[in-house]
Amino acid sequence: IEGAIKIPTVSVSPEDLNTAAMAEFGNYIREVFPAVFSSKFVQHEIVGKYSHLFTVQGSNPEMMPYMLLAHMDVVPAPPEGWDFPPFSAAEHEGFIYGRGTLDNKNSAIGILQALEFLLRRNYRPRRSFYVGIGHDEEVFGQKGAMKIAALLEARGVKLSFLLDEGSAILDGIIAGVKKPVAVIAITEKGSITLNFTVEKEPGHSSFPPKETSIGILAAAMSRLEQNPLRNLFGHGPELMTMEHLASEFRFPLNLIMSNLWLFSPIVSRVLAWKPSTNALIRTTTAVTMFNAGIKINVIPSSAKATVNFRIHSAEKATEVLEMVKNTVADDRVKIDVVEAFDPLPISPWDDQTFGVHVLQRTILDTFPDVDSVVPGTCIGNTDSRHFTNVTNAIYRFNPLLLKSDDLPRIHGLNERISVENYEKQIKFLFQLIMNCDIDKLPEPHANSHEL
Repeated sequence: IEGAIKIPTVSVSPEDLNTAAMAEFGNYIREVFPAVFSSKFVQHEIVGKYSHLFTVQGSNPEMMPYMLLAHMDVVPAPPEGWDFPPFSAAEHEGFIYGRGTLDNKNSAIGILQALEFLLRRNYRPRRSFYVGIGHDEEVFGQKGAMKIAALLEARGVKLSFLLDEGSAILDGIIAGVKKPVAVIAITEKGSITLNFTVEKEPGHSSFPPKETSIGILAAAMSRLEQNPLRNLFGHGPELMTMEHLASEFRFPLNLIMSNLWLFSPIVSRVLAWKPSTNALIRTTTAVTMFNAGIKINVIPSSAKATVNFRIHSAEKATEVLEMVKNTVADDRVKIDVVEAFDPLPISPWDDQTFGVHVLQRTILDTFPDVDSVVPGTCIGNTDSRHFTNVTNAIYRFNPLLLKSDDLPRIHGLNERISVENYEKQIKFLFQLIMNCDIDKLPEPHANSHEL
């Protein structure tokens, strides 16, 4: 992983990718995973110039294949504020520092490393599977994952399940829960980005109009922030999350969570207090860009703002647009859609579903401190959203133990992974591939009341 972190595979926008680094990443994995690239039953293809698709041919074609998905690209990392340079892969006190250590070279390299270990032990999988490594996930995945998905669909591939990044084992992050909890996201929020523009006659600041373009637009943005979209607790997977977690909470929270039919209104109000839990229960509003003005004594002719809404699984992009128009309620504010997609379908969650069963089994085998494996929502977006035509069972889970101080490091300063965490991730993936070869899995070692 350290060699991979040193390659600055940065994506800034769909048009601005460090393609030289992405090509170098392709050469690097060939060099460090010789068994993967020389195996007779592993086919490797380059898709969309820089993404990678591996087809691992199992010995039993009757078994339905699955897919492991990851991405090599990373968000930009200016070095200011980092304890170690972001592409140095410096090792310090048991941690490897660098952009991509958590998002998501740990998965891209971890999957290949687990496969390399298995191949070197002359292991031949019974069940076929695919490994996809995208090169533009951070900028919508249209040239990488989307093309890989289209290729599989054109070949008539149907997957029993797909595993991508998106959630993790949360340790001390859920208030009131002492033990680490594995949260597997069974859906992800949708998104709609809107541009807001106000055009007015320009003029001199010595005789200003009653309202300027800046004032009108600022008031509209303020209305959006002051009137958040409705609280939808109980209408999406967040209710299942709380119900599955009920027994893990300390008293009296365990009592409250076990009786959500009664306490749901209180719980929904409490969840709305913190940004991280508020994101689970509603469509969020984030004013991300605001541009206006050219000179201190000129009334500007136009003001522009951009707002990103992450859509709760119980709403659609068209509904959000309608509610936004009603909140802005000002014809002088022009609204344009930049991009929009609805929330992803909710994947099955029951112990009859192969993907759920095998993931639960592998988590409980690899992470002995974890008792509960619960369904959740991914509040960001992943490459997995492009694969809905090849499977209805998409699970977003990075097999890592995350503490609350790890969360701001993802896309932030001092992103790092502990050597122990990374080794556990490889062990999980190694075990997962072997567990997927079993026709009928035995019951996991913990009781499965969580399911």
